[in-house]
Amino acid sequence: MNSLPVFREPSTGEKIFNRIFGFLVGLGLGFSYNYLVEVRGRKSGKLYSTPIDLLKLNGKTYLVAPRGRTQWVRNAEAAGEVTLKKGSTRQKFRLRPIPEAEKPPILKAYLDSFKREVQRYFPIPAGSLPEAFAELTSSYPAFELLAN
Repeated sequence: MNSLPVFREPSTGEKIFNRIFGFLVGLGLGFSYNYLVEVRGRKSGKLYSTPIDLLKLNGKTYLVAPRGRTQWVRNAEAAGEVTLKKGSTRQKFRLRPIPEAEKPPILKAYLDSFKREVQRYFPIPAGSLPEAFAELTSSYPAFELLAN
């Protein structure tokens, strides 16, 4: 299997869409699973926000990075926590990085749940068996969100 890039850069159109969509989610609009993830820059200390699709699976909440090790992922790893924002509500979470062996069913559920938004970032189709994700785990950072 071809190795995936460590980070998949968004196109100009995707950057514009993310800004507009992020603004709307920040106002409290969007689907129930849409949030802004806020994290402090590991060098600048500046607060950055990115719209994300939050996965709820088996009573747990997961944050998956379909583009790979993006800036928000690196900042979140350094901070060990993120804040989810929707409208005027903000909630802080600690992060538990998901070990590679635990990722296949989480990645499958993420792709199956958000196929329309993220299929283009996965080399296998939604609906694939969990085993098909085994070779992809290192390309997709994933975290369980733990209440502070």
